[in-house]
This record gives sequence, C-alpha cells and structure tokens, in this order.
Amino acid sequence: MIARDITEKLKYLATKYPVVTLTGVRQCGKSYLLKNTFPDYQYISLEDTDYRRMAVEDPRGFLNNFGEHLIIDEAQYAPNLFSYIQTKVDEKNECGMYILSGSQNFLLIEKISQSLAGRVAVLQLFPLSVNEMQGAGIMQNNLNEWLYTGGYPRIYDKEIEPTDFYPYYIQTYMERDVQTLRNIGNLLTFHKFLKLCAARVGQLLNINSLANECGISVPTVQAWLSILEASYIVFLLQPYHKNFNKRLIKSPKLYFYDTGVLSSLLGMTNAEQMATHYLRGEIFENMVIADCVKNHYAQGKTPQIYFWRDSNQNEVDLLVENGLALQAYEIKSSATINSDFLNGLKNFRQTADLPQENTAVIYGGDINFRTTSGFFVSWKKVWKND
Repeated sequence: MIARDITEKLKYLATKYPVVTLTGVRQCGKSYLLKNTFPDYQYISLEDTDYRRMAVEDPRGFLNNFGEHLIIDEAQYAPNLFSYIQTKVDEKNECGMYILSGSQNFLLIEKISQSLAGRVAVLQLFPLSVNEMQGAGIMQNNLNEWLYTGGYPRIYDKEIEPTDFYPYYIQTYMERDVQTLRNIGNLLTFHKFLKLCAARVGQLLNINSLANECGISVPTVQAWLSILEASYIVFLLQPYHKNFNKRLIKSPKLYFYDTGVLSSLLGMTNAEQMATHYLRGEIFENMVIADCVKNHYAQGKTPQIYFWRDSNQNEVDLLVENGLALQAYEIKSSATINSDFLNGLKNFRQTADLPQENTAVIYGGDINFRTTSGFFVSWKKVWKND
C-alpha cells in the first residue's frame, strides 16, 4: 500500500466531526485509502445500482439497514440521502459516524452545503505527490519519466503503460463525469478544448483566444473550465493581489493537477519525448506548483498560492503565503544551477521588501545548493517540510 500524506489528517478529523467527506478526481485512490484507513467501517459504493436505488428510493431504510460507521462512496448519486444523514447526526451527536466520498466535487459539495453545513469536514485527495512516491520507494530517478508518467496510483499498482492508461481515462472522464455535470453536446469539440488547454499550460489564460481557436463561445469556455476545475483536472493560479505600487497582470495561469494527463493530451507516447518537448519547462513548472497544492491539501489546508507579474514583464513563478510569511520561488527545469536564475527573485525582493531567506530557485537537479546570492532547492525536496 502506498502511504498517503493525508491519512493522519483524515483520521484526526473523524474524531472531531460526525461526517468526514473525501473528494477528488477519479482513480486517485479515494476508495482504497478509506477502506484501509477505516477497516472497521462498512463500505458501500453507490456506483452499485442496487445500493443506489435503495439510497434514492428509501434513504431512511438505507441508513437504518447499514447503521453507523459507514463509508458511502460516490455519495453524490443519492442527494436526498444527505438530509437523512443530518437527522441521524443530530440525534446521535457522535464523531466519525459517516465517511462520504465522491469524484464529482461540484455535486457533492453542493449537497453537503445544503444539508450538512457545520457537521462535516471536507478533504481533497489528488494523484500521488513526489513525497508520497519517494515514501513508497517508487519514485523514478529520471525527471522526464516522472513528468511523463504522472501520479495516478493504478499505473504503479498494475504496472500500466501511460499510453494504455491516460487515453482511456480521458475518454471515460469525458463520456461520464463531464456529461453528468453539463450536457457538452459535441465531445470531439470538448476533446479539442482539452488539448488546447494543455498547449497553454503555464501561460496567462486568454479566454477569447481559447474560444476563437476552439470555435466556441466565451461563456462556453468559462463553463467548460469550471467543469474541469470542479472535477480536479485543472486549476487556475491567480496573480498576487498586492500591487507594490506597480501595474500588475490580472489574468490567471492554467495548470493541470497531474502531468501524466497533461503529457497525454500533448500527444506524448514515451518519456524520451519529454527531454526535447517545447513545453518541458512549463510542464516542470506545472509539476512543482501542483505538488505544492497537493502538499497543502494533504494537511487539510487551502493553499494560498499565486504568481506575480507586472506590466514590465518582471515575474515570479510561485508565491506561497503561510500566515504572515511570504515565500517566493522561481522554477527552472534545468538540472544545472545558473546564477541568472536568481535575477527575477532579486528584483522581487527589492519590490516586496522580502529577505533573501524567503526566496529560492526550484530546479531540476537532485541536491540542495546554497550560494551567497541565493538558495537552489531540488524538485525532490522542496515541499518535504512545508
């Protein structure tokens, strides 16, 4: 079993709340994690049509039949069940009564907000992080291999080639989850939209350009992006909101939660292609930032992360707020350090009045390296102690 960093937080919250909910993209390991973390709980998946029919048609009987200490997977399929869970929770007022899980975040959170507000803790699970891969002893030594393969657990558990996993995964996602959230209509156009998003990874999001190239309207682009966000496929990195007396860029940047999905959408069929791909730098940047997101959520924290760019093209790739502290990172895929990598951070330190120890270059090498001008930290080690 691959140990997940979120496990201890999951156990802890089950001692504090009557209901704990775990959401996340399909195939990221939610069901496996819950079964192993709560072995004494009965597990029911509403993917099973018989259980789903019972939960929908007779929710009170469903809960009475299976009792407490119950894991309900894909709980969003029985939205009327939540008000009955609320009744049970209010009657007993005990912690750890129900563990809910689902891969359609928008539908699940909507129902939770309506019925279980104040009674539920919500956590998010993602594909494997660098830290989890290293802990399991399955981290590829080759950076290009990791960027290409991504972090979906099934690939490693069943030793599946990425070319035999991601195309089917993406197709299933389009045909199932996307259609559930919104009637897409033309799936071929949506697939083109996904590929265009992949080609824009790490870039400022231009809604109008994306709409024109895909042949769809701006409102459709906005709706489809919302679906991808709600389904944990992509996320938008917002620009830093403090102006430092400069004109700032206001558009967000687009990233994917997993570089395996990204590489597949970009048409890669082997890791060797990563070495010379024109977007390798952006894919590496995507991996580092997504790993930062995973690390925060594993601790039950909402990541306060941003990028910074002013109208003079001065830029910092990643800013992380931890309380009152601000950390600034430049991200470079090179395995060799270069003092020029520090130039953007030097500029930002002066602009933001930030001490040198709050800045670092995250690079594609294996060791941490400190110079008089700044700190270089390996992509393998950067989020270990955050």
